[in-house]
Amino acid sequence: MNTMNGKVVLITGAKGGLGAFVTEKFLEHGATVVGASRSIKKSDFSNPKFTAMPVDFSKGAAVNELAEQVVHRFGKIDVMIHVAGGFAGGQPIAQTDDKTWEQMLDQNLTTTFHILRAVIPHMRKEKYGRIIAIGSLAAVEPHAGIAAYVASKVGLAALVRTAALENADANITANVILPGTIDTPTNRAAMPNADFSKWVQPSEVAKLIFTLASEEAAQISNTLVPIEGH
Repeated sequence: MNTMNGKVVLITGAKGGLGAFVTEKFLEHGATVVGASRSIKKSDFSNPKFTAMPVDFSKGAAVNELAEQVVHRFGKIDVMIHVAGGFAGGQPIAQTDDKTWEQMLDQNLTTTFHILRAVIPHMRKEKYGRIIAIGSLAAVEPHAGIAAYVASKVGLAALVRTAALENADANITANVILPGTIDTPTNRAAMPNADFSKWVQPSEVAKLIFTLASEEAAQISNTLVPIEGH
């Protein structure tokens, strides 16, 4: 069985609808997991290898401090999984207001920039790293009415792929997973009339993330990996 014993894994959005599955997956396989989000505490996960570090990812200095704290406490960051993000939409471009545009860029693109900038220098020092970010299938298959969200996820994908190119010399891989609609309580509440059976299961996304973080995926980098429901 693939193991993460000895690996330090930093997960953003660690207790959300997808993040909780990802966190549990890595804990099950022996990783030391640091879960970071705006509101998170040690008691959110019972595993002794879990550490909670609250942070506001929109604040660059706070994210830099997060990375410093992880390295100070655990010595390194082997894997960084960026799950944190948000969704807003419902209007065509001509009716999209500044608040929605700025919200999507802040939640999905700026947060990605902040965590990459904070983590990459530490990975380069160790000459090892696995970066996996959660994008969206909408980044390659845009939908009407969610322009700000689509644009932010396109930017996320480009940013992570650029990180892959810039850090290949340091044995750092960086990939983006592009899920369709994920079957989470939040999404069910937002779209109560949808056919949930066609949505992506968060457990399947967690499996894919785990694979990309493993040694078996050492040659996979700078990729966009779609995952859809049935």
